Amino acid sequence: MVSSPAPAPTTDYAFLAAELRERDAAAFVHVGDRFDDDQRYLTRFSGPDRDYAYVYVDGEAVLCAPALFEEQARREFPGDVVYAPADLDAEAPGQQAVEVLDAYDVGADETVLVPQHLPHDAALYLDGAGVDLASTDAVAAARTTKSDAEVDCLRAVQASAQRAMARVETFLAEAEQDGTALTHEGERLTSERLRREANAVLAGEGVDPAANTVVGVGETCADLHFRGDVPVDAGETVLVDLSPRGPHGYYGDLTRTFVVDAEGGWERRAHLAVQRAQDAAFDELDAGAGVAASLVHTETAAEVAAYGFDTGYDADTGFTHETGHGVGLSLHESPSLSDDVELAAGTVVTVEPGVYDPTEGGVRIEDLVVVTEDGFENLTDYPRSLVPEPREWV
Repeated sequence: MVSSPAPAPTTDYAFLAAELRERDAAAFVHVGDRFDDDQRYLTRFSGPDRDYAYVYVDGEAVLCAPALFEEQARREFPGDVVYAPADLDAEAPGQQAVEVLDAYDVGADETVLVPQHLPHDAALYLDGAGVDLASTDAVAAARTTKSDAEVDCLRAVQASAQRAMARVETFLAEAEQDGTALTHEGERLTSERLRREANAVLAGEGVDPAANTVVGVGETCADLHFRGDVPVDAGETVLVDLSPRGPHGYYGDLTRTFVVDAEGGWERRAHLAVQRAQDAAFDELDAGAGVAASLVHTETAAEVAAYGFDTGYDADTGFTHETGHGVGLSLHESPSLSDDVELAAGTVVTVEPGVYDPTEGGVRIEDLVVVTEDGFENLTDYPRSLVPEPREWV
């Protein structure tokens, strides 16, 4: 079953208007390509892989379309004005931004806001025009909370991730044992085979794995971004982390851990600790908007410690990372669930406690949730069982 695509979200530029008023600035300028997630948020424009300029000035959002992309820009850009190449004398995006500022009578010595990561050549063109450049983090701040349309995009791609997870879990459940070695239809089962199975489902769903599919086995589960190919044996933890990106640019993020023929030792204790820790995080998130991100992490870590595992970023084993992070047009974005900030309604974060020991394996469970005014909505409803079972997931 292929997911129905969520409607493409738009961008409300009121936050830029407010920032310009507060900073007594005349305009905002950004230059980047489709791989720049701030630029993707501002323009909703999905191509090309070369820089183009965006300008917000006099209450209007302006996109300078790259050559050969005018039609696509007019179709995708939710702003007010698209300048085609024929409308611009300059070719360099920074120079084009200067032309737009001139067209809107932004004079020398007026303040123009830019992100800190504005390309150097664009900054030089703006500086040469005599405007006073000042940095702003307004775009990053705006991206922290998601609109209903953005949440729908995240929900859709997370659903695709769940269907891919069901394929991996079913594959493990159907595996046959030859001693401790696991096979599937006579072929040795490996992390790469499981990765291919997940990615095939994701491709069929119309989402891009973007090389983000992680399958760790045994000791390699302690490598949080393992990409290698190792055999899978009975009794070993198999950690599957899926982070596909939808055509709208939004990511999903889902992790489950399985063990075929679990012996009931370290892996079961670790799995129980991680489940209970995730529940502790959910208990804090039940407070809804205003809950402190750092409190969510503190209570999660305390639950892991109660099961006898080490915690802390400097620990060699145990719970060695933050409880979660923001997800949107970037796979990792603000806020972190260890930051000293209050979570606002519309914030989308992962909740992913884990326990790792290179001599034993690794266990992580990860859901994607959105904070609401009076609680949270879990965009994930995939089971958290340690022992793999055949799954039919729609």
